[in-house]
Amino acid sequence: MRFDSHERNAMDLRTTPVHLGLGSSAKPVESFTWDPEALQAYSAATAADGAEGRMVMIFDGDGPGDHWESHPAGDELVVCLSGSVTVTRDVDGVLERVLLVPGEATINPAGVWHAVDMEGPTSILSITATLGTDHRPRSDTRPAERVGTPSPQEAP
Repeated sequence: MRFDSHERNAMDLRTTPVHLGLGSSAKPVESFTWDPEALQAYSAATAADGAEGRMVMIFDGDGPGDHWESHPAGDELVVCLSGSVTVTRDVDGVLERVLLVPGEATINPAGVWHAVDMEGPTSILSITATLGTDHRPRSDTRPAERVGTPSPQEAP
């Protein structure tokens, strides 16, 4: 993985995310992958941007997401480019669902656990605060720390 600060050609945001940093900088992240070592290298390389750093990327998919995530350092913008997507947020034990169609967006507030389900072939654009991002397997309808804990509407 490397940062290219002099990119002048077209790039595919599906394979080459862009890091937005301090001073309104924008740097393509070449050879980025989602493995733990690459994520650790990305975090180390962008640490000086702190909570202001953002990753911009397009994701293509079809079907339910396999994880919950939370971004404690800042809000995340999710934009539906094609298809439709449901963003589910766990806000204090209450599940909130937002359906997006092309051109619509939603903001996942800082620190709120959320999951993304794509309804058929879908593309989304995300602008994500990456510092401290946490992921949990999606083995149930709620993040791991809430599994087995009823929400207020579910409590007897």
